[in-house]
Parts: sequence; structure tokens; C-alpha cells
Amino acid sequence: MAPATETEVAAILSECHARRRPVRILGGGTRVENRTLGEPLSLSRLSGVVTYSPGEMTLIARPGTPLPQILAMLAAENQTLAFEPPDMRAILGRSGTPTLGGMVAANAGGPRRILAGACRDHLLGVRFVDGQGRILKNGGRVMKNVTGLDLSKLLAGSHGTLGVLTEVALKTLPLSPARTTLAFPGVDDTTALRIFTAALSTPYDVSGAAHVGGTAYLRIEGLDGQRAYRRDRLLALLAEYRPEVVDDAPWDAIRDVTHFVGGGPLWRILCRPTDAPGLCAGLRAMGGDCSLDWGGGLIWYRGPGHPRALAPHATLIRRADAVGPAFPPLPGAVARIQDGLRRSFDPAGILNPGLMASDATGA
Repeated sequence: MAPATETEVAAILSECHARRRPVRILGGGTRVENRTLGEPLSLSRLSGVVTYSPGEMTLIARPGTPLPQILAMLAAENQTLAFEPPDMRAILGRSGTPTLGGMVAANAGGPRRILAGACRDHLLGVRFVDGQGRILKNGGRVMKNVTGLDLSKLLAGSHGTLGVLTEVALKTLPLSPARTTLAFPGVDDTTALRIFTAALSTPYDVSGAAHVGGTAYLRIEGLDGQRAYRRDRLLALLAEYRPEVVDDAPWDAIRDVTHFVGGGPLWRILCRPTDAPGLCAGLRAMGGDCSLDWGGGLIWYRGPGHPRALAPHATLIRRADAVGPAFPPLPGAVARIQDGLRRSFDPAGILNPGLMASDATGA
């Protein structure tokens, strides 16, 4: 099934709902190791930019639109998606093309999340078809259009289990003119966290704070005068850690976690930054390796064992030989809310069944 219009999506889902026939929603296939059941529903034909207004910094496009096409179009107007969506193809071993809908469905966000937030924070509105075949709309082209229950926030990160996106409205932001990176080689997780805590407590708009391969990185962006001022203040503040100014820091590689390309299970762990050094010590004791992003709020772990014994908010991104559910179990009250939402939007349970259950693997 490959609908080309929103009406066709609604007709397909209405029929599937009536027959209780599950569907497996497909975008570019680059963010999820899709182990769900059901007949494939490809959104590749539901593609194209509806409208882009650089002056208003708003973009409306269909879900099958290739993400590289969107980013290139924005770059031509000196704009971008500020939340820096990662490209998961390398770590998942995929060759497809990331899509706008997949980005929203996964609520993607890279190192700049500490400053700009995630995808859901930049959503202005959505159109989607729920599991009953109903066409629904929420939000608009500007933030003031979002009233009542903000369904856009629910759709972002739901991995297609609440509805099939047919149109997405996003705010765009200017590209940063340039960036400077401070590197702190040869530091452990505890020292990296001290550096992050000190830097992120300042008003200097640090847009990246990561610890990879024994080196901590801080990113500063902006106009030349701004960057020079922030750089000099941070160099003075963090002088005891012997920072180095580098021009070619691997922020794209950090965003895409390419340092963990290859075999073995890969886990994405959310935690309080203050807990990160202790969690990393426990994870390394299991025989794997870790890196930090989001100022310590995100741990990437590649290796054996089951991280949820230490960190309950661990999601299995690359399964390899790991067993068990990909998504962490939710607390009772949250699980009941999630189940209620899914019953409201998809009472027959036809949308990506199993994706967020025991045999699911998601990004």
C-alpha cells in the first residue's frame, strides 16, 4: 500500500480498522529496526513541500519528503532545523533516505537539544489520519494557533502508533554563521560532567556538550564577536581543565553516534546529568563502552548486559543479539494514560502493533 494523498490514507485505514487488519507504517526505514506486524503502508508517495516561507520561518511539508531535500532547501535560504536531527543510517546499517515524517515520529534531536529542544518543540501543527480513518488537524502555521490539547506533541515520539502523519508544519531558524569548539582531552566522565555543569550554568549559549573517546567538547555558535567573547570567557572559567580551541570538532559524528558503528547492541539512555558518571562506571563494568551527550543527560552504551538494571530509561536502538523489549516499561499511571490514548486514536490496535511492546525496537 502506497497512498499518494491524505484521502487515500484515510480510506486505507478506515478499511483496515473495519477488518482489524494491522498495518506497518514505512518512511525511509532509517530510524527504526521495524519488527512490527502488519501489511506495509509506505508514505514514499506522500511527499513534497506544501509551502515554505523563509521570511516567516515556517515550513509545511508531507511526511514522505526526504529530509536531506528539506535541509538543502533551508540552507539555500540560510536557515535550518535548529534541533539538529541525527542521521541513524550508519549505526543501524541502513541505506534508505530519512524522511520528515520519520523525524517527527521519532521526535529526533541532536546535540543542540540542550539549547534548542527536540523536534516536538519546533512543531507548529500536524495533519494526520488516526486508526479509525479519521482525518484530524491540530495547530497551524504560528505558535499562537496551538490551543487546547496540543496533539502535535503527542504525535512527536509516538512512532506511528497514534496516527499516520500526512502534513507537518515546523518553524525554522537561521543557520549559525560559524562555530567554535573547546576540547578537553584526556578527561573522565566525572571531570567531563564538572566541565558541562560549569559551562551550562553560564549565559554563553553553549549549543553542544559531549564526551566521546576520553575528550569532552563544548560548542559555541554565533557571530564572530559573540563567539570570541563567549570563547574567551569559557577559556578563563575552565582554565584548570586545559581547554584547546579546535575548528574541526566531530559534531556531525557525535550527532550520528558514528563512534559506535559496528556490531553489538546499542542503547540510548536518558538520565539526570548528575547520575551519568556513576551509570557509566556501572555500564563499563558490564564490559561495554559509553559516550555522553546533552551535557550528560544522554548516555550511549554499546556492549553486553542489560542496562535497565542500572538505568530504567534505556531504549534498545540496535538489537544485535540482545533480547527483551526495546522500549523501557512505563510507570503504572503513565502506562494507563498511554493505553488510553492509543485506544482513543486506534481502538482496533492496527497501527504499528508491537512497536512499543515486548518485541519492539525503535530509535
